[in-house]
Amino acid sequence: MSMLTPPGMGGQYRITGGKYPRMRRGRRRGRVVLACAATLTAVGVIGWGTLQLVDVFTGGGNEAKAAGSGCAPASAKPSPGASGGPVGRAAAGLPKPSTVKVNVLNATPRSGLAKKTADELRKRGFTIGEVGNATKQYDKKVPGAGLVIGAKGAARGALPVLAAHLAGAGQRTDARASADVDLIIGTAFTRLAPQDAATRTLTALANPSPKPDPSAAACRTR
Repeated sequence: MSMLTPPGMGGQYRITGGKYPRMRRGRRRGRVVLACAATLTAVGVIGWGTLQLVDVFTGGGNEAKAAGSGCAPASAKPSPGASGGPVGRAAAGLPKPSTVKVNVLNATPRSGLAKKTADELRKRGFTIGEVGNATKQYDKKVPGAGLVIGAKGAARGALPVLAAHLAGAGQRTDARASADVDLIIGTAFTRLAPQDAATRTLTALANPSPKPDPSAAACRTR
């Protein structure tokens, strides 16, 4: 202990100044404050880093990743309606049955099928042309339910409209110049498809389901 230290002070104070003696504590308190500030800063940095790690491992950054990946959310497109429509009414984008002239030809040994089928098609709105037996080219040579034949221009219109009323019917085009289409009844024919089933088929044809987007599938796998 210095001779200038008052007795009983334990060395905690020292006398400074040139004119009047005064006593002050050492600079230990400043060091403590700086140490506390440094500790708080370190704790804050560690806490921020911990939050970043939590976001990475828990998927908190998915939103930002999706925004930068170019993957747009898939838009839900409603499926075609399945409700039946009135007889003689076709789905949008396809010709109405009344504009389709059908020749009903029987290629089976069973008699009366052509007339019976023609009458039913007439009730459904189709225009009926020739009714009778199939030509030798097709007589007893159509193994399925039937075959619909028309010009190349009917491939996207009259043929699918008519085939929707005969489940399992094949479709074929030829070089004919007329717009008439032939319905050739095959050996496996029993009856026309129910009206509501034909309407559902036509609705699906007019409103096809969108093809899968490869980029959307890639986004789902990320």
